Amino acid sequence: MSAANLVVEKVSWRPGKTKPFLLLPVSFELEAGRVLGVVGPNGAGKSTLLRMIYHYQKPTSGRIFVNGEDLWGMSAKAAACKVAAVLQEQPGAFGLSVRDIVALGRTPHRSGLSSGGARDSRIVDESIERMQLTTLAPRDFDTLSGGERQRVMVARALAQQPQVLVMDEPTNHLDIRHQLEILSLIRSLGLTIVVSLHDLNMAADVCDSILLLKNGQCQGFGTSDAVLSEQLVSSAFSVNAQRQLLSESQKQHLTFHLPN
Repeated sequence: MSAANLVVEKVSWRPGKTKPFLLLPVSFELEAGRVLGVVGPNGAGKSTLLRMIYHYQKPTSGRIFVNGEDLWGMSAKAAACKVAAVLQEQPGAFGLSVRDIVALGRTPHRSGLSSGGARDSRIVDESIERMQLTTLAPRDFDTLSGGERQRVMVARALAQQPQVLVMDEPTNHLDIRHQLEILSLIRSLGLTIVVSLHDLNMAADVCDSILLLKNGQCQGFGTSDAVLSEQLVSSAFSVNAQRQLLSESQKQHLTFHLPN
């Protein structure tokens, strides 16, 4: 796997010609191997943007490039060889094992109805091992905990061998330990990653860049220090945000209060 440069150029979306835009034109560039955090209040357009990047929802306007190739100018199968997604909603497994689920990541690389050969099997095994799922490989997916399931979905995405990985709220519904495991994983993958997160302090810790959305409009794009300022966060989330210096780590930490 190799990371790719991602360019989003004036991308917007609305559900129909007579409907209002849910996302107004957004542009940014993410260098290969970097992590972008997409943040904003509910209804800001985060999931809408992510759906266009993982080739699920075609932009109403604008284009998306992966290493200079127009993502929406290629077939869904070709796009799936370049971009993988790990979503909040985990599919029903219908009796499939962990290994069966991970093996589904090889589907875009197969021809016709072929079941894959030794190379596919090796890639699946490597993905399972990388996510420390070897002992769970024969287990029924439905018997796993939330954190284990999330690791399986990441392993499936890795088996897809993408250049860009999209993660929509990967820490949602996980306990603190599993949240920390997923965040550590994000930093270790070496892929170009676009991840939406609710926790702004978590986003500041794990992401190289931040994109802040509100009501479908970009409020800021850049480093966490620049974008997650007291003023921008207060305005976007309708709260009073304050930065505090944590004495032990010397890191800036955002706290929030309801306005008077």
